[in-house]
Amino acid sequence: MKRQGHLFENVCSFQALYEASLRAARGKKTKKSAAGFLYNLEGEIIAMEEEIRSGRWQPGPYRVFTVHDPKERRICASDFRDRVVHHAVCEVLEPIFDRHYITGVYACRKGKGNHRAMSRAQAFTRKYDYFLKLDVHKFFDSIDHEILKGQLRRKIKDERFLHLTDRIIDHSVPWTEPGKGLPIGNLTSQHFANYYLSGLDHFIKEHLRIPGYVRYMDDMVLFADEKDTLWQAGAEIKAYLNHRLGLRIKEGSLILAPVLQGLSFLGFRIFPGVIRISRKGWRRFRRKTMGNMRRYEAGEMTEDALVRSTASLAGYLKYGDTRNLRASFLERPGAFEATGV
Repeated sequence: MKRQGHLFENVCSFQALYEASLRAARGKKTKKSAAGFLYNLEGEIIAMEEEIRSGRWQPGPYRVFTVHDPKERRICASDFRDRVVHHAVCEVLEPIFDRHYITGVYACRKGKGNHRAMSRAQAFTRKYDYFLKLDVHKFFDSIDHEILKGQLRRKIKDERFLHLTDRIIDHSVPWTEPGKGLPIGNLTSQHFANYYLSGLDHFIKEHLRIPGYVRYMDDMVLFADEKDTLWQAGAEIKAYLNHRLGLRIKEGSLILAPVLQGLSFLGFRIFPGVIRISRKGWRRFRRKTMGNMRRYEAGEMTEDALVRSTASLAGYLKYGDTRNLRASFLERPGAFEATGV
């Protein structure tokens, strides 16, 4: 297996950091930290380049906050300056990781995404009789730093680049045990976490020989015509996660059922002939839309922002067969809120 070298320059050159700055600033140019960086863009990049080349660059403290989307999640937001470095690093890592992924991996990949993941899952429901669904307990919080670093070293031999990724990985999450956890909110965390399970993907397809498989981050679905095949696969996946990755399956997340019963996946319920919004997904859409309307009426949100947000939320629902539901809600949103539908 050939390892990649000569990567460091592709991260710390002026041009690489300039392009990373523009990517990091998309949709955030009015934020104070981004605006300050962009105001003195050339000076900031020159200073950052010198810090990275000399090995003095260190990530700054996180801004921690909690979201309910739909379950409670604690988010670690990095300073804009650090996000520029993250974008530069991911620009180098993404093609390296992508060459190792199997077809069934749909997160953090160009031309993939959750819509295509659902379409692929539905195609498998039309081909096989049963599915096995499972996901990982506290996935981001449980990722082992040394295992992740070892995975990177099996693909990369550039020590200066690896020293930089080590700094990012070791930037500890406040509530996790030492040597564990990646912060939800960092672009690097998404790519590292997705790659962390790539060995499992190959194990499922090449060793277990499961005919149908889709993974979106740590949400995994396996398809086959025999229950026994899936039960055995589930047991071997549990063992692989525990012994090789230091992870465990979320309690109650392992579900084996006929495809005709419907597969709950990525906020939707997938059947061979139709994709419906799940109850949780519908409540989430309704809650966010009504919250935006209340903020608009209170003068806390502009009309343009309301229109863009509503269009984005409605666009998410279009992944399923929800045309009539969307039309009814947008015509009479208050009726849905009052009835609790």
